Amino acid sequence: MAQTPKSLVSKLSKRGPHRVLRGDLALAGQPGVVYTPAEGFNLPAVAFSHDWLAGSANYANTLEHLASWGIVVAAPNTERGPVPSHLGLAADLGTALDICTGVRLGPGRISVHPDRVAFAGHGMGAGVAVLAAAQQGRAKAVAALFPAPTAPSAVTAAAKVEVPGLILAGATDVDALNSNALQLHDAWKGESLLRVVAKGSSTGLVEGRRLLGFLGVGGAERRTQHVTRALLTGFLLRHLTDDKAYAVFSDADAHFPGTHPAHHDDVEGAEGAEGFEELARREDAAAHHLGNQVGQLLGR
Repeated sequence: MAQTPKSLVSKLSKRGPHRVLRGDLALAGQPGVVYTPAEGFNLPAVAFSHDWLAGSANYANTLEHLASWGIVVAAPNTERGPVPSHLGLAADLGTALDICTGVRLGPGRISVHPDRVAFAGHGMGAGVAVLAAAQQGRAKAVAALFPAPTAPSAVTAAAKVEVPGLILAGATDVDALNSNALQLHDAWKGESLLRVVAKGSSTGLVEGRRLLGFLGVGGAERRTQHVTRALLTGFLLRHLTDDKAYAVFSDADAHFPGTHPAHHDDVEGAEGAEGFEELARREDAAAHHLGNQVGQLLGR
């Protein structure tokens, strides 16, 4: 008997059956961390990129959660300053996957299948994941969690991404200047699923304290984390392992508790040429807002 979306979300929001190992990517020349199941060959893997002024430590529980479900997770710890290079972080995502697919991990009983890899990220890192997918062309899936604008534009890059995409947005900020979830969904060349996390915000996924607290940004939201982990885990298992038990995670009409489909009514804007003009205005405004934040951090 097939499991319902509700039962799958309940199941995948909890820790999986695998014991988890943690390693240091710096041993292979890339600052960052890697989480793996304790053993397994030809495993799926995802390279995960962090938000602005965050780092891999701010997603430790989420990364460990994915590994407990049999997915190797590599998270670069680069471009953490106030003026990061989005292209630089995208390149580091590729390097992280190279390490995962090119060497035996852990005590030698862990390997990654080169055709079962994905990119994922949060906030700024969500856009970076899209940039990496468009440039490198090897991902089987891309997850953009609460995406924010990047330079170059992840929206432009999304028009080149043919693999399935999962896009999540927070109900409290889907129409904010620093969210381009709807635009990414519209531009995606392949099939993409866009869902809004009820009562969630883009900052809710971050664990622990972060420098953005200085700017008055909200803290962690346990409910947002649970829903996001469940949807991300199911999406990756569906597309990286082709396990039909998780087929519902590629169904745009499926109802997942704690989320609802996003519509253009959720955000002010228009389609067609007017929509692109609105997007340009939003990204310019977001860049200006980011500049103001950087100025505050630097005391200028």
